[in-house]
Formats: sequence, structure tokens, C-alpha cells
Amino acid sequence: GLFSEIGIIGGTGLDDPDIMEERREEVVETVFGSPSDALIHGKISGVDCVLLARHGRKHNISPTNVNYRANIWALKNAGCTHIVVSTACGSLKEEVQPGDFVFLDNFIDRTTKRTSTFYDGVTPGAPQGILHLPMEPVFSDELRQVLVAAATELGIKYHSNGTCVTIEGPRFSSKAESNLYRSWGASVVNMTCVPESVLAKEAGLLYAAVAMATDYDCWRDTGEKVSVEGVMRTFKANSQKVTKLFKHVVPKIAEQSWDEHIENLQGLLQGSTML
Repeated sequence: GLFSEIGIIGGTGLDDPDIMEERREEVVETVFGSPSDALIHGKISGVDCVLLARHGRKHNISPTNVNYRANIWALKNAGCTHIVVSTACGSLKEEVQPGDFVFLDNFIDRTTKRTSTFYDGVTPGAPQGILHLPMEPVFSDELRQVLVAAATELGIKYHSNGTCVTIEGPRFSSKAESNLYRSWGASVVNMTCVPESVLAKEAGLLYAAVAMATDYDCWRDTGEKVSVEGVMRTFKANSQKVTKLFKHVVPKIAEQSWDEHIENLQGLLQGSTML
């Protein structure tokens, strides 16, 4: 089959390489520059995986400055056909409680400073033409369903779908912004989903995101407001759940047939490129 390797992009608090056996590090360069950190190759439950820390293992890269293009390009060059990511986010709904997982199926893009295509017409080695990529669906529905099934088996509290508003950051939202996003029906707010998910689709990779709610942003009149300290505290308390989920889901992904989905995405990319 066409299935090859699974790329795992760890967000805040999930840069734990100890989930892998036979691990080796590889520092790579791409035509789009340097990825956030070394690629960590290894096996999870016998399946080849590549782990990448989105913000660097020292967590020293702001969401605005993450080289999303280099990260995705590096994972594609490493042979990945699938990408599963974790992302910390603020909840915009009462029922999405801190510690809950949301398996995203849509986004609203509020970023302002990020290059969101490989087809830029200027970078030497970039793909040729202009790609007008349809974004429905944003994520791989089938991959999301495998994650949902795995979370169900593990008894993790989750929401099987949800829309994420991606803000530029690094600041958190104002209360007026937070209430605007709530009025749009979004479940969560984060800083990294765009352009990462867009670029993965451009690269022909099946992509799914596990958003972990760490706080209630600032829209609620009761309770504590979002703070880095609170976010990290919730993430630390729940990061084992993410690790457990990824360990559990990797062999499930590997045993499915993905040829049809990979081929469909390739066809979509060809049909959407103007040369």
C-alpha cells in the first residue's frame, strides 16, 4: 500500500521523544529553510514515525515565527504519508472543559503574518504553478475517525468534531474577540492550526489534529482568566493522555488501507494547480 510513515507534530507540552523506540535524530534543511528542530525518527508499537517539536524542544519559537513550510516539507521528505498533531487551545464553549480533547474538523483563519502555500512562485525548488486548494474538508475525516475510536477505547473525554479559530498571537484574545469567535460557533481558539493544516493538505499528506482545551480563554465572567501558568498546568496534567492516545492510535492507523484517500488527495492537488 501507499501508507509509509506517520509524522507527529508535538505542540506545547508534548515534545516528549520517549514515546518512541529505536530513536535517532536527524537535522535537516529544506528549500523553505530550517524546521523547528531535529526530526526524531523511531518506532511506536513497531510503526515508523517521525516526531517534530513545533516550537522547538526548548519551546523558543513563537507561533508567528514557526517555519510551518519547512516543518511540513521536512516530514514529507522523510517519507510521511500521515500527520497527527497535538495543539493546546482555549475553549469557547462551556461543555468543552479544560482537559477535554477536541478532534478538529474545521478552522477559521485569523492569522495575518504567515505564508500559507508552497506554491509561492519565488522559492527555488518550490512546486510550480499556483495551487487554488479547496479546503472542504480541511482535515482527513478518516484519520479523525481513527483518533475518535482510539480515544473511545481509552475512555478519554473528547468532542468528536469542532471548529478552531486560529489567531496570530502570541497574545491571547481580547474579551470582545473571544465573544466574536463564540458567536461564529467555534469550539476552540489556538495559534498554530493555520497554516499547518493547509500546508499538509498541499503536500498531499493526510492530517488530523487533537486539540486539548487548557483554559476557557477570557469570555466567561466566572473563574480564572487564561494565563501561561494555567495553560501549562493543565497541559502537564493531561499530556500523558495525549501520549497514551498517540501510542494507541499509531498501530490502528498502520493497519488500515489508505491508498484510496492518498490517491484522491493527489488527484485533487493536480486538478487544483494552474501551471
